[in-house]
Amino acid sequence: MAPRKPREREMLFDSVIALVFILVACVDLCDGATVVDVYRLIQYDMSGVPFGSRLASLNHHAASLHFSPHADLSRTVLLIPLRELNMSFVKEYIAESKPLGGLIFLLPRMFSFENKDGMGSNHQDESKEPLKNVLDELEKILIHANLPYPVYFAFEDDNIDAVLTDIKKNDVTGQPATATTGGYKFVVSATEPKKVVSPPITNIQGWLAGLKTDDDAHQLPTIAIVASYDTFGAAPALSVGSDSNGSGIVALLEVARLFSLLYSNPKTRGQYNLLFGLTSGGPYNYNGTHKWLRSFDQRLRESIDYAICLDSIGSWENELWIHVSKPPENAFIKKIHEDFSSVAEELGFKVNLKHKKINISNPRVAWEHEQFSRLRVTAATLSELSTAPEFLEKTGGLVDGRHFVNEAAIVRSVKLIAESLARHIYGHQGKNIQIFADNSNLAVNPSYVRSWLDVLSQTPRVAPFFSKSDPFVMALKKELEDHTDDVNLHRDVLDGIVTFYDSTSTKLNIYQVASVTFDLLLLLVLGSYLIVLFSFLVITTRGLDDLISLFRRPPSRKVKTA
Repeated sequence: MAPRKPREREMLFDSVIALVFILVACVDLCDGATVVDVYRLIQYDMSGVPFGSRLASLNHHAASLHFSPHADLSRTVLLIPLRELNMSFVKEYIAESKPLGGLIFLLPRMFSFENKDGMGSNHQDESKEPLKNVLDELEKILIHANLPYPVYFAFEDDNIDAVLTDIKKNDVTGQPATATTGGYKFVVSATEPKKVVSPPITNIQGWLAGLKTDDDAHQLPTIAIVASYDTFGAAPALSVGSDSNGSGIVALLEVARLFSLLYSNPKTRGQYNLLFGLTSGGPYNYNGTHKWLRSFDQRLRESIDYAICLDSIGSWENELWIHVSKPPENAFIKKIHEDFSSVAEELGFKVNLKHKKINISNPRVAWEHEQFSRLRVTAATLSELSTAPEFLEKTGGLVDGRHFVNEAAIVRSVKLIAESLARHIYGHQGKNIQIFADNSNLAVNPSYVRSWLDVLSQTPRVAPFFSKSDPFVMALKKELEDHTDDVNLHRDVLDGIVTFYDSTSTKLNIYQVASVTFDLLLLLVLGSYLIVLFSFLVITTRGLDDLISLFRRPPSRKVKTA
């Protein structure tokens, strides 16, 4: 019998190898995966009240909007394309707090800041407007809701579109994806979100000193040009705010560049100091502006002739608005409005004046200039918006992307601001003199505007998630240093009624899982194979009789009694 042992071992080894191949094949059939970038709905508390998505991890089967009316969705993730979104469904599930395993909203690529197609276009595609309106409405609902399950956003691509098509086919059959029926499983492995402790805010300040004459012993008056640079939106990792307030930042930088050319020559330097401020904490009652102004010494604050704040000036056509807190009859307000109105008329559009009193007892600050007004500094906000947005709305959300900003509008805004300031500084009020005329050395540079708008449109800027030395903040500082003097950073901590949580973006793993029927069939095939293999080995090594004897009932043994 000795010669048979090597042969038996060889056959057994071959059988094991075959079994391994079968198992690997089974894994390939059952575990095909796709990885997708997803962006989490914001999570925050306001005065201790929870809002946004309260969970981050996900491990449920997927379904589409074609699910059965009687389906239990408590352990199901709904994959919903924006193009097919039913707002009544969303409102119903959120308002009635119906159970869900999770939500993933699928956005068209045009809302992605990584999509550069059409970046240079100055015209909005009318076909985009309906989707923009739907997304705007969805975002307002989500940021003011308390959702006890994970909510994510993803962008359309070939892989996830193919998954969605398969999910729809399964849902149409009336068999939701479960452990029994199979389908797709969505998995996000994420730790529990943690509170962002003492989120930093950084204000950036630049200075252009005016020309002081020998007989002028007093401090020169100052004009402040200010813009808030951070954003807030349903998905912090996607809140780039191309218009709010990317357009304001771009305009401030270009105005700084233009006046740096004028002020570099003593012959054309005005007898006004120019103070440029890029402030943080804008969506949160302009908290950074408040802290920045409080850091001023009394002499600087008293030297400010007026401040002009820039907010959302990149999507308008025929008119802009100047918002003020002091009455229109005030001499300083009249002067500001006249300067801007006369230049606007020459450029072919209109600037309206809107007065809104400040309620000191109300902590809500609707416009940035109100922080100046509370300290009795004359100020105004230039904006395309005729009314102030609600708290945490229109501050750089999902719909505020590059495709919906008009470069030509920003260029016209810059020209309006620069010419109006120049006429005030050089005493040219009422005179049709263009200092920043087209095709001159002092003309507004559309390429500069476009390049910075592109950068801002690809940079999420939600203040609580900035580090103290964030590269973007350092880039703004360097740009101001190229055009102004005495540039410095004013760092502080964001305070107020809002508490934020981390975990803003991650990876979604999509697994195609087989049904129990498939598992049973696979088990049957493997079992049959093992039985046949075992029988073959016994027959070839010991003979057929030994195999048959294994299945015979052994004879009973009688116990002998005494």
